[in-house]
Amino acid sequence: MIVQWLRKNLFRSALDSIVTVVVGALSIFALYRLLRFVFVTGRWDVVRTNLGLYMTGSWPAEQLTRLSTVVVALAFLGGLAGGFAARQGDDSDDSEVEPDERSLLARAGSLLLRLWPAVLTVGLLLSLTSTIGPWILVAGVIAAVIIGRFLGARIPARTSPPVVVGILMLALASIWYLNAGVSWNNWGGLVLNLFLAAFSIALCFPIGVLLALGRRSEFPIIRGVSTVYIELFRGVPLIALLLMASVALGFFVPQSLAPGNVVRAIVIFVLFTSAYVAEIVRGGLQSIPKGQIEAGKANGLSPIPITTRIVLPQAIRNVIPALVGQFISLFKDTTLAGAAFSFTDLLSSAEASTAQDAFRGQGLIAETLMFVLLLFWAGSYVMSQESQRLETRLGVGQR
Repeated sequence: MIVQWLRKNLFRSALDSIVTVVVGALSIFALYRLLRFVFVTGRWDVVRTNLGLYMTGSWPAEQLTRLSTVVVALAFLGGLAGGFAARQGDDSDDSEVEPDERSLLARAGSLLLRLWPAVLTVGLLLSLTSTIGPWILVAGVIAAVIIGRFLGARIPARTSPPVVVGILMLALASIWYLNAGVSWNNWGGLVLNLFLAAFSIALCFPIGVLLALGRRSEFPIIRGVSTVYIELFRGVPLIALLLMASVALGFFVPQSLAPGNVVRAIVIFVLFTSAYVAEIVRGGLQSIPKGQIEAGKANGLSPIPITTRIVLPQAIRNVIPALVGQFISLFKDTTLAGAAFSFTDLLSSAEASTAQDAFRGQGLIAETLMFVLLLFWAGSYVMSQESQRLETRLGVGQR
């Protein structure tokens, strides 16, 4: 069987055989050099010594307990939301749902296969630590997610509005508590990149949906304003907007009224990404057959219920891959904020670590960039895999 597959796919002709051998040899050589760099020649002391700088930037050491508390609280809220969403999905299914008879070990194995890059990365980070604090934090996060998932799965689905509002309010309260100890402008490292990405994604998605609906509106003013907004922000480079918010805003707004740099970065990311989200969602809206709208009208529904209950859910379901791709791009683009606002984000931390007296002029930029690459790849890969899992559950691409 294997020989037949190789002959059919890799050695079908003389040219295919030559290409297979050449590409295979180059791939093996590249893999050998990579493994040799990672396990033999790489000098990872620059990463081990500056691990705190990569994770939290210049975060004050006396405020790390506050940060750990908020991380555990947000993990609990995330587990609570996940369990509640799963319970609501089961209650909304009118079909007979078979109980999940898999053992706890099987569920853990399935979760490990889905999140193995994140698990591998966390294990690597823990291996680089020299104190027990990070181990306790990881254990607390895992316990908080499990407890939150267990409690969320037992909340009745009919309580959706108060539960969603409560989770959002508690999340905002956690961020306020964190900001009360350390100002946003003093945040840094991976924490800052994750914060910028999470808040920007949470805000740009509803704005993008409204813009997509506005561009398809029958009212000329709403349609015109939405079109101008979308085309304006899609035609300007993101780095130019970030630099304008960082430098030029002071010429138009008094310094006492100007928001902080983190707020400026979030606003720019939201304004920029919402324009792309709007076009993605508009493409999904155009994919819905007109028969769906006519069926809603035949059942006596007004335009708003037709849009919110029939058209929009199907449109968003159809564009999940494109939406997640845009969110992954936003996560990676948070490094531009470090360049525009002089934040000590993850990428800037890599540059700062090689400029220290102990490591200056030693050519360690490859090690630091490899470490940053691993962290961003793990986050992006997990987002992509969870997107594919959601597509499978919703039957995207199936009839």
